[in-house]
Amino acid sequence: MINKKETLINFKWCGLSLSIVLIMVSFFTNCFAAKKLTPKARPNILLIVFDDASFDHFSANGSKWVKTPGFDKVAKQGILFKNFYTPNAKCAPSRAVMLTGLYPWQLKEGANHIGYFPSDISVITEALQKNGYSTGFTGKPWGPGLALKADGKTRDLNGKAYQQKTLFPPTQEISRNDYKANFVDFLNENGNDKPWFFWCGAWEPHRPYQFDSGRKVAGKTLSEINRVPAYLPNTDAVKADLLDYALEIEYFDQQILQMLNTLESRNLLENTLIIITSDNGMPFPRAKGNSYEISNHIPMALMWPKGILKKGITVSNYFSTVDLVPTLLEVSHTNYLSAGMQKPAGKSLAPLFNESKNGNSKDKGVLFFGRERNDFGRPNNQGYPSRSVMKNGFLYIYNFKNNLYPAGDPITGYLEVDGSPSKTEILNQRKFQTDSALWKLSFGKRPQEELYNVNIDVDCMNNLSTLKKYQTLKATLKQRLFKKLAQQKDPRVFGEGDIFDQYPFMNYSFWNFYERLQNREIIEPWRQTTWVNPSDYE
Repeated sequence: MINKKETLINFKWCGLSLSIVLIMVSFFTNCFAAKKLTPKARPNILLIVFDDASFDHFSANGSKWVKTPGFDKVAKQGILFKNFYTPNAKCAPSRAVMLTGLYPWQLKEGANHIGYFPSDISVITEALQKNGYSTGFTGKPWGPGLALKADGKTRDLNGKAYQQKTLFPPTQEISRNDYKANFVDFLNENGNDKPWFFWCGAWEPHRPYQFDSGRKVAGKTLSEINRVPAYLPNTDAVKADLLDYALEIEYFDQQILQMLNTLESRNLLENTLIIITSDNGMPFPRAKGNSYEISNHIPMALMWPKGILKKGITVSNYFSTVDLVPTLLEVSHTNYLSAGMQKPAGKSLAPLFNESKNGNSKDKGVLFFGRERNDFGRPNNQGYPSRSVMKNGFLYIYNFKNNLYPAGDPITGYLEVDGSPSKTEILNQRKFQTDSALWKLSFGKRPQEELYNVNIDVDCMNNLSTLKKYQTLKATLKQRLFKKLAQQKDPRVFGEGDIFDQYPFMNYSFWNFYERLQNREIIEPWRQTTWVNPSDYE
């Protein structure tokens, strides 16, 4: 006969035992998770920034003619971002966004190129220093421009410089900086007693290039180029230019591998958050400095073995460089207020570190871009102000002063486009009256509004803004854009945008360059503007 009381007691004990087991499993699981995902030891941070490299030109992102095993390794061991953008596609303002977590129009004079960094806006490097981090950099920091304190003394936005070690690169145009050796100097000096932040800023693939080095030095062939963007001439000279660009990306990527090996050999890799990205897109006409897909879409991969749940995750949602500062603040346990920073405009990427599967939501989010004065050479020291928004693959651009030339004035050499074989090809097509269509795309004046479906028009060739079927979408995007700008007190939307043109250049000789050239005070302007060719002037 079954003893119900005994059975009930046994059942309770079994249940209690099971509960204890479950509690213990849960306890050890949670302990493991806490150790894995939220380590008590704050991570070291290695931020690696390419100079002028577009998203498309990394093998992890699908490129067949640019090989990037260093970038790929980080992507495979961590998270690869398929839709990561910069809000401004020019060196100094883009890097200012990375350091502050603010949009360009929130940065006052920091929105401009070759100007000054605002003395009253703090950066992530300074915040980390206050919170016990050692900081340093090698290569290209924020710039070009001048960063000064309120008292006029030099301000080190990126930390202490480590630039002493040099090497002999494969071409005369590649930087002699020995990135890995300078990184080792930093590690030797800072040891393991506290966490550190190190900025490694490549000078590659910034122009100039040694022409045809892609073939002669790297052994590449023109046939490797499977697609020339529709806004560039499909010629051998342009393909060779693209291969030279590829060589410089591949060269710096090898330096990344060496830095990863250094961290591993010192047992530092496990608790180091490694971030690899670029400041803006490739230095070709209609790319760098503009607001198109190729301009703002940049590579992004990160890894942190101790702090990321699963390796090899791919994220397709929209993120941008305004999200870097919130991420670094979170993982370093730094409060932006106590560190003296303004509230970042972006959102932390840290929640993605706990994901166990790819992130591919239908609504990818929304992105905002903007540009002001990228270079000098227009009447009255004007820039080419524009603001943009992208949602679900539709990119809307509003050009505030579309009466101006977007790439700079012809008589001042289109100074916003670096001199190159590709630029020369386009200018010569117009000069010799063989074709002016590509000149119009890269150098000609633009309509006030532009709208592109980047999902099917990655080169942004087909402006949809005047088509009837897109008027509702255009109006919705414009409203979304201007609402955001108003919330963030962008001077442009309040009729005060000319303040950006009144901020000084880092060098007074740049001031009124257009007028002084017109008055023949400057006879050979290319001696001052060394980044463009003498033939670029019209």
